Amino acid sequence: MRELSVFVDESGEYGRESKYYLVTLVFHDQAEDVLDIIGRYERSLLLADLPNIPFHASPLMNGHDDYCDMAMATRKRLLASFYVMLQSMPVRYRTLSYVKSAIGDEATLESRLSRDITALLVDGLSYFQSFDRVKIYYDGGQRVVSKALRESFERVLSREAVVFRPAGATEYRLSQVADFICAIELSAIKYVANEQTSTDEKVFGGVGAFKRNYLKKVRRMRLL
Repeated sequence: MRELSVFVDESGEYGRESKYYLVTLVFHDQAEDVLDIIGRYERSLLLADLPNIPFHASPLMNGHDDYCDMAMATRKRLLASFYVMLQSMPVRYRTLSYVKSAIGDEATLESRLSRDITALLVDGLSYFQSFDRVKIYYDGGQRVVSKALRESFERVLSREAVVFRPAGATEYRLSQVADFICAIELSAIKYVANEQTSTDEKVFGGVGAFKRNYLKKVRRMRLL
């Protein structure tokens, strides 16, 4: 039985705290092993005397939560180690992004998100239908995402073939991959709009360095 895992992460909320709203879906064919890649990553942390903690991009960049007592240099080493692992991962992704001021209310956002996920599935229908089961991993943190995922996947694929699993970034490395990619795509939007923060530049450098060292390589993993 062929199984596809879909790990989902979002950036932003439907309030006034963020200008942009992003949802990233990471696709992994479970026939392709990731345990060896994860094992090498975790051994690299041990050898570098870095903490083996769940990767979370925003707190890492801003020095919050588990990263609150870490120097920027240490946080950048953690990000670099995770990024090396990511580049070996046999995954593909798509990020859906929205300017919240152009959306309107929460119901409209939910409708747009459901429509765009549906279009993604229809465009890649032969790929998605090649799997006997599709497992969607999401922590259920935002109702609009949970509802849009369920509506779109069950609309396009056989309801019996789709399984929803609660999953957070602390439990799965691939959930952390979705978090990392979501952060990269958000930074890409900010760099294009010349809205990058001092934290973005401390972590990624200027726009040229960001595109060359991060965005270009991550975008090679996009599901076309």
